Amino acid sequence: MTSFRRAGIGLLVVLLVALSAAAVGYSRRHSTGPDLDGAGTVRTRPVAQEAAAEPAVAPVDETPPAVQTPPRVHHPRSQMRPPPRMEPGPVLLEKGDAGPRVRDLQARLAQLYWFFGRGTGTYDDATAEAVRGFQDKRRIPVTGKVDQRTLDRLDGMTTEPSRDAMGLHNLPGPLDPRCRTGRVICIDKSSQTLRWVVDGKVLKTVDVRFGASYTPTREGVFHVYLKDADHVSHLYGSAMPYSMFFSSGQAVHYSSDFAARGYAGASHGCVNVRDYDAVAWLYGQVQVGDEVVVYWS
Repeated sequence: MTSFRRAGIGLLVVLLVALSAAAVGYSRRHSTGPDLDGAGTVRTRPVAQEAAAEPAVAPVDETPPAVQTPPRVHHPRSQMRPPPRMEPGPVLLEKGDAGPRVRDLQARLAQLYWFFGRGTGTYDDATAEAVRGFQDKRRIPVTGKVDQRTLDRLDGMTTEPSRDAMGLHNLPGPLDPRCRTGRVICIDKSSQTLRWVVDGKVLKTVDVRFGASYTPTREGVFHVYLKDADHVSHLYGSAMPYSMFFSSGQAVHYSSDFAARGYAGASHGCVNVRDYDAVAWLYGQVQVGDEVVVYWS
């Protein structure tokens, strides 16, 4: 029994050795790693063979293509000429001129804030300076004189000025019969004028402005009951130089607002005068008790 076991074990050992040898041979034949020689050592392939085994790949040129710039064209200096100089045209208006055309010019310059104040009708230094400023801004030859180019450009940028903007006095209507005798401040609402009349003779005419619709200037026959050259309104705190009161707080007086804004504004019932010198003169003529007539002609 013992001998039988020993024989079996020996046979098992022989089988294991044979299987091990077969496995080693298979591994050598199918290995993807480095070649092994018979002794089991690594056999490397020559470098030339490895290079031949790899497929040839063309090198990639990563340099960007050169940018093609057009050739520069050089112009001779003789061909680089400045634009032709604009010459002023014949003079239509200039310093020293006077009349309605100058008033129109001044009113249009005032619309563009080159000329300030009401038109005088005289082409003075202020007018020439305003024209120079307008010409320089519009790239017109700066002369301070008006040529056709300046006039056309100015007309195209403005509107037809009113008589008031041109500094023209309002045209008074016919005198009320009640103004023809005695000393009368004759105030015509229709023409917006005030006339100082003595025994039917008109001695002074000025433009005036009246109260707004909610504070109208009263109409009728009144008398001057108070004069105050330095009056200040108790209700509104505004100055009322050369006030001549004729009807329950309503007075004829100078108005700086009327002088600045014209008929764009209105009074609180008083008769505003914008000509300071004229109302100062009138204040010196009028006496307490003189008649005041406010009417529509």
